[in-house]
Amino acid sequence: MFNQFNGTEGNVKNDILSGITVALALVPEAVAFAFVAGVEPMVGLYAAFMMGLITSAIGGRPGMISGATGAMAVVMVSLVMQHGVQYLFAAVLLAGVIQILAGIFRLGKFIRLVPYPVMLGFVNGLAIVIFLAQLGQFKVLDLSGEYQWMSGAMLYLMLGLVVLTMAIIYILPKLTKAVPASLVAIVTVTLLVHGLDLDARTVIDFVRDMVPEAQKEGVTLAGELPTFAIPAVPFTLETLRIILPTAIILALVGLIESLLTLSLIDEMTDTRGRGNKECIGQGVANSVNGVFGGMGGCAMIGQSMININSGGRGRLSGITAALVLLAFILFAAPLIEMIPLAALVGVMFVVVIGTFEWASFRIIRGVNKEDAFVLFLVTAITVIADLAIAVIVGVIVSALVFAWKHATHINAKQHTDKDGWKVYDLEGPLFFGSVSHFRDIFTPQTDPQDVVIDFQESRIWDSSGIDALDSLADKYQANGKTLHIRHISPECRRLLKKAGKYVEINVNEDPRYRVATDKLA
Repeated sequence: MFNQFNGTEGNVKNDILSGITVALALVPEAVAFAFVAGVEPMVGLYAAFMMGLITSAIGGRPGMISGATGAMAVVMVSLVMQHGVQYLFAAVLLAGVIQILAGIFRLGKFIRLVPYPVMLGFVNGLAIVIFLAQLGQFKVLDLSGEYQWMSGAMLYLMLGLVVLTMAIIYILPKLTKAVPASLVAIVTVTLLVHGLDLDARTVIDFVRDMVPEAQKEGVTLAGELPTFAIPAVPFTLETLRIILPTAIILALVGLIESLLTLSLIDEMTDTRGRGNKECIGQGVANSVNGVFGGMGGCAMIGQSMININSGGRGRLSGITAALVLLAFILFAAPLIEMIPLAALVGVMFVVVIGTFEWASFRIIRGVNKEDAFVLFLVTAITVIADLAIAVIVGVIVSALVFAWKHATHINAKQHTDKDGWKVYDLEGPLFFGSVSHFRDIFTPQTDPQDVVIDFQESRIWDSSGIDALDSLADKYQANGKTLHIRHISPECRRLLKKAGKYVEINVNEDPRYRVATDKLA
């Protein structure tokens, strides 16, 4: 029964143990992103619980972990600062509705348009971002309230514990795979630190550093169950004007990061997730966040990699992670608070090494410099700016490179048939990028009385190609020549205005393809 519920062939034990490991790693991330967004830590923890539980239960990718993320947190800052947390909840609720609509209208399929170099840049950029985020754990507050890099014995202890964690994760699987190596590493380092009374920073130290001095003594990760409450905002058009821009950006960022992470896990596990179902799952989870006091979120590539590498493959792994996280919040906050940060940093460093696509260096050394440029561009923008911007820019640049490379691929073989007609056997795609080369092929002034353009080995892809053919027909007509157009699709014939009368219709041979145009409803 459990395997059926899992939706995968993975086993229950691995999913449960992997889920526990993920739950431990979710805590500092959720707290950190809550502070980035300008909300209380519990708002981030609630988001991690609700996002993880709902997307694991009804989403389209078993084994993928969702929660509060930095990509969405940075979008929230401005809205929270200007209007307060209730407006954030309303925006998250609306973002969820937008994501549900994206799934209903099956927009998740457009993730297939993301080229491979963009995917590589996305993965490498996120690996670098995860690595840079861990470096903050090597800083401590000084007496003046400023963060300073660790030094001396504190730094050596931190580095030693990180190396020990990574060593356990790499060595243990060679001895046994009965339990996730990451979980064993975290437990071992925690017992070592407290058993030997080592002066190592823990999760609660991290949380205390992020709150005002007056609140440090009473700070804790203990909490209650999230409660239902409609966002306390006026239900007016003015409120919609305020939250709509943020909601749209949150929805897009969340879907882009989630669907790209889904594609990455598909590749790693040699399985196929359901993008549109994941859109709906993300939307439902964010909508629930909006009415239960969470900051919302999306798929988390770091925690997803921890889960996959620890053996988590089914829905049960994500559900376990969410429920264990809730149990920590309700009953066992002191256990989470005592985990050394070094153990979690070590786990994330292993994730960075495993996430980075080292194969991308083959592209850099290869002959295709355009792909290498796109890869570097997407990686850099992901690190410097934002994931969504990086992917959009990468797709646009890849499309322009493709158009430029194919613009010169159109040509024609010329011959004269038995009737004395000049025949242009066209080869290559006719679209906006190749229109100029297409026009240069023909010589209406010097061609004979009858001219044939044969599209047997060519295709008209967009309205620019249609317009170019119409213009060419005008030129032949102006020179008193008869033009014959063969082997174009029925849709092309309907779109042609001036050249339509020159089309020789042969139903048995005409190709069947559609033209990318806005001229048809």
